[in-house]
Amino acid sequence: MFLLSLYAILYIMENYIVLARKYRPLSFETVIGQQTITQSLQNAIRTNHLAHAYLFCGPRGVGKTTCARIFAKTINCLQPTENHDACNQCESCVAFNEQRSFNIHELDAASNNSVEDIRQLIAEVRIPPQIGKYSVYIIDEVHMLSKDAFNALLKTLEEPPSYAIFILATTEKHKVLPTILSRCQTYDFSRITVNDTIRYLRYVADKEGINASDEVLNVIAQKADGGMRDALSVFDQIISYCGTDIDYQQVLEILNVLDTDYYFRMIDYALTNNYAEALLLFNDVLNKGFDAQNFTVGLGLHLRNVLVSKDAQTVSLMETSDAVRRHYAEQAQRCSLPFIFKGLELTNECDIQYRQAKNKRLTVELMLIKLCQLTMVAAPVVAPASVAPSPTAVQKTAAVSTAPQKPVAAQKPASVVSNTNTAPAPQQNRPRTVAPPVGAPASISIRQHVNPSPATPKETTTTQHTAAGTEPSETPDEPEHLAVTQQQLDQVWLTLPGIFEKEDRLKATLYNTNPLLQDGVQIVLALANRLQEQEVIRVKEQIVKHLRKQLHNTDVQLITRVDESLAKHSFTDKEAYDNLLKSNPELATLAANLKLTIE
Repeated sequence: MFLLSLYAILYIMENYIVLARKYRPLSFETVIGQQTITQSLQNAIRTNHLAHAYLFCGPRGVGKTTCARIFAKTINCLQPTENHDACNQCESCVAFNEQRSFNIHELDAASNNSVEDIRQLIAEVRIPPQIGKYSVYIIDEVHMLSKDAFNALLKTLEEPPSYAIFILATTEKHKVLPTILSRCQTYDFSRITVNDTIRYLRYVADKEGINASDEVLNVIAQKADGGMRDALSVFDQIISYCGTDIDYQQVLEILNVLDTDYYFRMIDYALTNNYAEALLLFNDVLNKGFDAQNFTVGLGLHLRNVLVSKDAQTVSLMETSDAVRRHYAEQAQRCSLPFIFKGLELTNECDIQYRQAKNKRLTVELMLIKLCQLTMVAAPVVAPASVAPSPTAVQKTAAVSTAPQKPVAAQKPASVVSNTNTAPAPQQNRPRTVAPPVGAPASISIRQHVNPSPATPKETTTTQHTAAGTEPSETPDEPEHLAVTQQQLDQVWLTLPGIFEKEDRLKATLYNTNPLLQDGVQIVLALANRLQEQEVIRVKEQIVKHLRKQLHNTDVQLITRVDESLAKHSFTDKEAYDNLLKSNPELATLAANLKLTIE
């Protein structure tokens, strides 16, 4: 009894056929997801408008070779049905079903891609069919043929015998020579949708007595990525592990797929600004062995599904089961469109930056933190207490206004900054520290910048007068003779390098020199050498014009002088020669004997 049971098991194992082969379509009606192509081929058979060459192209596992075999079997059927389908009873159909038909020839171009292989095929084309009307030559993965093999096939492919039909199948149409494409009728096979895959898997499960939920079939269909052969192979693998009762969690472990529940929870945490739980959930994902970038891509796809679930017109764009679609619709009601749009942008940027980032985990975590801040309500900005100037301070300010001081634009309140074309040079390398201008209380400046309060025209004028100094309204041509202080001069001088942005040497000279105010209007500038002096004199008129405008005094004059004590380097040949003479007096005698001169 034991031996009989063992023999039965071995017999079953020897005759087991995998699902991808067992449920391979045998007629045009059973082909999944290619209704347009199958209908076109059936119409061609019905009207007897058969081409001599066809090209079937598309992704893997979508039915290219299957349709080629069904087409070859149908056109050779001796007793076609009323719908012009194969009868599966005549001698030709029986020979085809038993895989012994001499009318159908299949060539794998991946391993038979040389000129000799094509020459052998051409020699076989000369032999007419013994049973049936046509000899059909199916060349799979035709893009693998060499260029010489393609050229050898051209003549026969263009003018084959009347009984010969070529069907070329490929997954990479762009690699096929244009001369081959021009000789074929091209049919583009599309990816099989998730819903079509789920329906066919349900049909196979019912036939095999397998208990599988829609969620399980949805995961398999998503994993197959549009290929029915892949879907059936994965389904066969799961059955081998789980048996007739398939558990959802076991499927996720076998396929190493992250449960969509993680994405739903992550969005829930983002909506409640719970960044701590979001980071812990991401850590759990990493501990399960999933790649951080795949998680980021999956989160972006999840947000995309949430987006299309918000509108009834776009729900059809989401390929998933009805149960999962309802879950997406429920979460979509709680997500605002700005949140979804910004979330999609964050996940996309993270995916782009991931490969270049050195700390990849931190890159994803920063994205999650930003995602959790999208719905966070910004705390109201509490302006500092308004400090009203005391009568004494107002009196002091009024006294200062007799000698107005015009601070640098960067130190003015935002409400009173005037437009200017001069950009202040960087001050961090300045050899001295410039004190803030007198008469600009910090409290008043901050109050106007953060939370300006409405005031009467008179009060506004007083505030501006106190914060920024008196700025009398004058016409551009009206002369001014306001007093100038050293502190004002220092502040205005800092803006000069910005005028000569493209002249690096001049800009460095102005930035590293300290002007000295004498007699209220004369500005003395001590330079290290004559070369610097010549550079300043060249643009002296432009400098004086800028100083007069900013200091509001048309009597300002600029005086330059050379102070050799400031020189650290020799800038001219004469200066270098003089420095050498100080340490080597004999150099003068050598120059005289050799009659050397300095040009």
